Amino acid sequence: MEQGFDDGAGEVVNLSTFRSNMRFPIINEVEAYWEGLRDGRPLPRRSELDPRGLERALDRVFVLERVAQGVVRFRLAGQFLHGLMGMDVRGIPLSAMFVADARDALSHRIFELFDGPHVVRLTLIAAPGLARPGMDGEMVLLPLCDEDGSVNRALGCLATEGTAGRAPRRFRLASARTRALNGVAGRPDDRPSPAPVFAPGLAEAATPFGMAERDPEKETRPRRRPALRLVKSGE
Repeated sequence: MEQGFDDGAGEVVNLSTFRSNMRFPIINEVEAYWEGLRDGRPLPRRSELDPRGLERALDRVFVLERVAQGVVRFRLAGQFLHGLMGMDVRGIPLSAMFVADARDALSHRIFELFDGPHVVRLTLIAAPGLARPGMDGEMVLLPLCDEDGSVNRALGCLATEGTAGRAPRRFRLASARTRALNGVAGRPDDRPSPAPVFAPGLAEAATPFGMAERDPEKETRPRRRPALRLVKSGE
């Protein structure tokens, strides 16, 4: 049976949750920033993200794009995630960071993230191996909406303990906690979107949060050849 304590407000807090929150405070900071953007609304908009509010966590934060039910891919990512995977993670699915037998459970949590929507916290463990010390951590996933109210992006943060070792590192899902967001069916309010801000410390350092992100599908499309042109030689 899980133990807990009274937080002084009459609510019993699970001890394992409390320890996790104290162990990875950067996760709490990112969630608090997201809550500040909500400001009593159903969800914050993707265009409202300002890297100045995430300065302490920039190398560990990321933005996900929903591409199918239960499937998301990275649109932006901090340098820590690139180092952990040994590659540029933009455009690859989040599931690539997880071992195969954890991906069904991850997909279920992704479904909850967008279709609830819910705040999702994942407790992660990476088993030790050759040149790969044991590693564990926590990931938070926070839903975002676009200008028409569609919930199709998420702000995330990954915090870890232990040496990364040789890349790539893949995690198994030790546990998951979700928090339902009530009354999110409504559209965002009519506040104007803020001007885009440059994001130093992110992989796309020259790209503002509010501007176009990398689209790997467009990058892989073959370039259209120019039409043939008749050229007459001189007499």
